[in-house]
Amino acid sequence: MPRVLVVEPLSQAGLEVLAAEHDLDYRPDCGRAELLACVGAAHALIVRSGTQVDAAVLAAGPRLRVVGRAGVGVNNIDIEAATRQGVVALNVPDGNTIAACEQTFALMLALARNLPTAAASLRAGRWERERFVGVELRGKTLGVVGLGRIGQEVCHRAAAFGMRPIAHDPFVAEAPGGVRLAPLAEVLAEADFLTVHTPLTRETRGLIGARELASMKRGAYLINCARGGLVDEEALARALRSGHLAGAGLDVFAAEPPGDHPLLALDNVVATPHLGASTREAQEVSALLVARYVCDALAGRPVRTAVNLPALDEPAWSAVRGLLPLAELLGGLCTGPCVNLEVCAGGELPGQAGELLLRSALRGLLAGVVDAPLSLVNVQGIAQQRGVHAALRVEPARDRDALEVRADGRVMAGTARAGSLRLTTWDGLPIDIAPAPFMLATRHRDRPGLIGRAGTLLGDSGVNIAAMHVGRQSPGGEAVMVLTLDEPVPPAALAALRKIPAVSDVRFIQVPREVLAGA
Repeated sequence: MPRVLVVEPLSQAGLEVLAAEHDLDYRPDCGRAELLACVGAAHALIVRSGTQVDAAVLAAGPRLRVVGRAGVGVNNIDIEAATRQGVVALNVPDGNTIAACEQTFALMLALARNLPTAAASLRAGRWERERFVGVELRGKTLGVVGLGRIGQEVCHRAAAFGMRPIAHDPFVAEAPGGVRLAPLAEVLAEADFLTVHTPLTRETRGLIGARELASMKRGAYLINCARGGLVDEEALARALRSGHLAGAGLDVFAAEPPGDHPLLALDNVVATPHLGASTREAQEVSALLVARYVCDALAGRPVRTAVNLPALDEPAWSAVRGLLPLAELLGGLCTGPCVNLEVCAGGELPGQAGELLLRSALRGLLAGVVDAPLSLVNVQGIAQQRGVHAALRVEPARDRDALEVRADGRVMAGTARAGSLRLTTWDGLPIDIAPAPFMLATRHRDRPGLIGRAGTLLGDSGVNIAAMHVGRQSPGGEAVMVLTLDEPVPPAALAALRKIPAVSDVRFIQVPREVLAGA
């Protein structure tokens, strides 16, 4: 049974999902030394934001197949190292969207109305109403940098406060209704409140630096509930001390915990200890989702939120999901040396969906050939190393539920409908049979008595035939026989089948049960 190692706190609901299917090793206070010592036995690792899954941790876990982050970002996971090792890295991008959005407005309102300092003053026995005159959000321009899930939710809720949202995101061509897209310089110049909602990458580190802060309106406010490192903290402290910015709301820091940070000494800073996802609802949703996604990955099912696999939106995922096990099945049936693999699909497939189909077919093709861990993550690189070229051909007139895989002369085809796989072509000849864990196929000349002789041999060997289909070009011509069986075929029976006159090829195939289960 695969072992799942959880090294940070996870809600009980998520733990129950994991324990129901796997060997759960729950260590919510696991330190680095303990992690390095116990990750070697794990097939899956689940973390939150406090654990660094770097190359050393991955190397210490040779059995790892998936690393899951119960949260939005994956900046604490070495994605390149995970990809090289064939480990799926996944996150939960939807789990804390609302919580982070509400935290953004909580900090915005706390700044606008001086809530923390006013509350501290009152607790100290003072009644200083005149000192804490605030500003309203109504009528203000809200600058949003990053229009992902959280950024869009912030824009949507800004309308309820009567704010005017203006946004910058170089990867978004069309903004949600009521939101004006603009270059970053224009957003900075116009914003009364600026909030940042981008991932932390090499390109976005220090995105809001001294020059950007200087270009903002005098008296503007800055909010960062996304990632520490997006904002130059030293430059921000100078802008706040000088009075150029009226205040800053910070839920994240470049180093966490921040320690004796100069920003924390300023009265016009409202800071919280990375609470963006810290609601009961978000914790529950994130735990359940990461548990389900990890279970899917361990079962060999593709995960839509895997960050080192092609990203698919919901329509693309729905279009391709049922075809992935079929592609892997057909690729696995194309045994033998292969230089060129082609997947032929019908209908219209988004490019990223086609990429997943190719990877699935390659995984099937190489599953019994390579010794290295093989997954949708690293299969393309392994195929290239072995000189296998893969290509996708989309034919709109072809049945959208059908696939054909060609591998250096072998042609296999099938369909995936309503969760059921069927094989429709074997070695270029028509058949119609449902795949099974144990299968036997022969290539032969169509001769009387051949099928009966093969059945007798299998029966004498204690092998029961569950189903059979025969395909041929013409009477007496080239033919195939495909059998599904209840048990494996002994080597002696295979040798005897190969000696039958007119039989040119005999293949016993074991189809991974997870491929059939993924249909």
